[in-house]
Amino acid sequence: MFIEKNNEIRKHLFEQIDSLTIEQFNEKPDDASWSPKEIIDHLVKMELTIIKGIKKELANPTSPSAKKKPIQLSTLRIVKVKAPTYTVPSSEYKRTEEMKAQLHQVRIELLTIYKSNDLSILKEKSLKHPIFGQVPLIQWFAFTGLHEKRHAKQLEKTIEKIKGHK
Repeated sequence: MFIEKNNEIRKHLFEQIDSLTIEQFNEKPDDASWSPKEIIDHLVKMELTIIKGIKKELANPTSPSAKKKPIQLSTLRIVKVKAPTYTVPSSEYKRTEEMKAQLHQVRIELLTIYKSNDLSILKEKSLKHPIFGQVPLIQWFAFTGLHEKRHAKQLEKTIEKIKGHK
């Protein structure tokens, strides 16, 4: 089930950032890359965007139904996707614990939506994804973990660069 997989991905992500000093957490490996803090900030913003979208579609009586999509493809980093402007991270300096708390808080909100709605409704309504098109709401819960897994790979490479293990 997606909850266990998402928790496993999150645990790995936290282990990665826990190995960093606050300076390393906020450091960009180069001008074209995000810092570890910015990667986490993007994940927070993305999950908040998904939460808002799911809530909107749950309240939409004409939310379209959609076929399941191959969302597992979102972990492939060979396919580059430009982050939507509303999910672009801020460059503001932040503490690791503060960002972990924000990430934890949005996940609790997402799980609350999942647990407080009927599965049949989550299967029959959908939310548009920029690449996959209309995705059934039920798949968005797993997608958050897959999206995080994609960025965990990015985080790993970023940390290697910051720590000088290029």
